Amino acid sequence: MQKTKAFLKHRAKQRTKRQRRVRAKMHGTIAKPRFSAFRSNQHIYAQLIDDDKGYTLATASDSHLDEKQRSKKTKTEIAFLVGQLLAENAKLQKVKLVIFDRGAYKYHGRIKALADGAREGGLIF
Repeated sequence: MQKTKAFLKHRAKQRTKRQRRVRAKMHGTIAKPRFSAFRSNQHIYAQLIDDDKGYTLATASDSHLDEKQRSKKTKTEIAFLVGQLLAENAKLQKVKLVIFDRGAYKYHGRIKALADGAREGGLIF
């Protein structure tokens, strides 16, 4: 089945609607920043955001990992490592408490692995 232009436009609107609904319930501060997750088909990105000032406090993505860490691993395992890397970067900023923003994604798979890696790295949410 070939997807029509109208169908793809509708799906994009639904995704934006889900994302806004999730984000309306949370607000990151310097003491408790928002832990935002983004995944594409190949990569995963995470950042800690202070919504009061509009600053990004710490970032992590799979491109920040060594080739040695990424080789022969599934995308879920890589997401777990990215979560641990973000927790390390958060420690440098003296951040422990965060609010997890899953965006428009369901809390399973790579998003769950990202959160689990961050928890294991020392973040509390």
